[in-house]
Parts: sequence; C-alpha cells; structure tokens
Amino acid sequence: MIEIRSLGSSSAGNVYRVTDGKTPLLLEAGLKYKSIQQALAFKLSEIAGCLVSHEHGDHSVAIKDLMKAGMNIYTSQGTADALNILGHRLRPVAAQTPFQIGTWTILPFDVQHDAAEPLGFLLANTAGDKLLFATDTYYLKYKFKGLTHIMIECNYSTDILYRNVAAGYIPAVLKGRVMKSHFSLENVKEFLKANDLHRVQEIHLLHLSDGNSDEARFKREIMALTGKPVFVAGR
Repeated sequence: MIEIRSLGSSSAGNVYRVTDGKTPLLLEAGLKYKSIQQALAFKLSEIAGCLVSHEHGDHSVAIKDLMKAGMNIYTSQGTADALNILGHRLRPVAAQTPFQIGTWTILPFDVQHDAAEPLGFLLANTAGDKLLFATDTYYLKYKFKGLTHIMIECNYSTDILYRNVAAGYIPAVLKGRVMKSHFSLENVKEFLKANDLHRVQEIHLLHLSDGNSDEARFKREIMALTGKPVFVAGR
C-alpha cells in the first residue's frame, strides 16, 4: 500500500515522502535541509533515495546537504550540470531508462518545463502499485497504463490567470511563462480523460499557485470528472 505525504508543495518549496511500506523515498528536495529533517522527525537515514525533477530552487535547494548526509540523489545529468553537482551520491538517470531503488522500479520520462533536462517519474513496486509523479510541466505527451496513484501538478486555471492579468495583479509577460511551464487545471483534466483510471485509488494535486488557483474548486472538479478521491498537497 502506497502512502504519500507532502512536506511542502508550492513555489516556496516542494518535497514529498512516498513509501510502499518497504522502501521510503523523497520526491524533490525543495525545502531547506533543516526543514526536511524536522518534518521527517530526524529519520533521514530511513529514506532510500531522493528523486529530483529539475534544478529550480523550489525543487532542489537541499540536494547538496542531503548528499552530505549520505542520501543518494537521482536526477538527470542536465539537472546535475545546471546545479554543478558532483560526487558519489549523485545517481544520474535518463528518460526512458528504468532503474531500481529497493522495491521500486522507476521509469523517468521527459516533461515540458523551462529547465535543462526536466523529468517526471513512474514508480512501480513489487505489489503491483503504480505511482505517477509529474510536476512543473505544461502537458504530458505520454499515456500510462495501470496507474494506482497519481501525483500531478495543478498549478493554475486559465480563467483565474487571465482575470489576474486583466486586473493588473500579474504582469502580462508572466502569463506566457506560466502557461509554458506549468500544468493548468484544464490540461490536467485532458490528461486524466486520456488515461485509463480504472485502477486509480488516489489523485494528489500538487504545486497549486498562491494566486492563480482555487483549492476547493480544483478538488471538486477533478473529483467530479474522475469519481476518485482527490487530495490537495499541503503547502
């Protein structure tokens, strides 16, 4: 059984703890090291590794400290180069090349974001569960079979974004960056409709924008679309 816990999910920092009851992992390293330590009750040694999607600070700021503490970091070579990360704790991974950590078999895949070599991850365990993790991408070109858990960015809604631009809350130039680097509610819906969800047990919405989202609405609309339990990751 997969357990998912958000330590942070916003532009201020993103870290998630996932486990199948046998192999605990961190997804992202976007909070300060001390904050991660405290959130995990100083039990970092129980974590088998950390997957990092890309180099932006709200996903990577603690990488070097985690490596110093003895944790292996799994990320693309492009991300490692962008962060100037070296060392025996670095485990470069590549899109479409699976690797294993404990009871997990992990398939990285490319995503669409303004970063050097951003990745999403499909995690499958020995019990037959499949967890999709995709954040900081404006669409997903892949379809996935047999998913049981989905962790997906739902950063903004187009109507809220346009309203904020019209009201002057957001510079018009920023609108294009948001739309070409983050997953909208509308695109999340299209992705979910394009995939087989019959085995899905939970959907977790990640990385909601502070100003361009509506937590209650997003949860309500995704539940209505899918008929699945939906959770909004804690910020």
